[in-house]
Amino acid sequence: MKKGLFLYKSKYGATKRYAEMFKELCGEEASLEEKVTCDILELKDMNEADFNACDWIVFAGGIYAGGVAGLHILKKKYPGIKDKKLAVFCVGASPYDENAFTQLKQRSLQGELAHIPVYYGRGAWDESRMTWKDRTLCGMLKKAVAKKDAASLEPWMKALLSVEGQKCDWTDQKYLEPLMEYIRG
Repeated sequence: MKKGLFLYKSKYGATKRYAEMFKELCGEEASLEEKVTCDILELKDMNEADFNACDWIVFAGGIYAGGVAGLHILKKKYPGIKDKKLAVFCVGASPYDENAFTQLKQRSLQGELAHIPVYYGRGAWDESRMTWKDRTLCGMLKKAVAKKDAASLEPWMKALLSVEGQKCDWTDQKYLEPLMEYIRG
């Protein structure tokens, strides 16, 4: 049996939902060799003892301005946890796009962290829950994207324009399955 820790930073709740879903997945039927137990903790609540008591650690956070929220903790703690099985799970409002995801991985995990696998889950969108700053930045970005030629829009740009005034929740357990496969492997 493997014991793990799912650390997350969630600004609007989608990453927290993924943490809870992952804990449920850990409890599902599996052979004894594949059995996984999991504690979930918000990054701000973790302590050193949490790291010592586990075989694997997942760092999860939303994607904001091209980076993964909370990933600085992985970078800071890496020397003391590099012998554990590590993974990153990032959550974004855009549909998965291989090119954008590759760029995110290259920016976020460089040097000795480059070998850590990164997984993606689509999150949620609700402007009414956003901070004034986030709403303003998204509004400015939408205006800039709307001026572009429709044929040249990247997938994330199309997604941004398509959610105008909507509340959307794309969180789905299917996004966690590749991560679970890695943890059980």
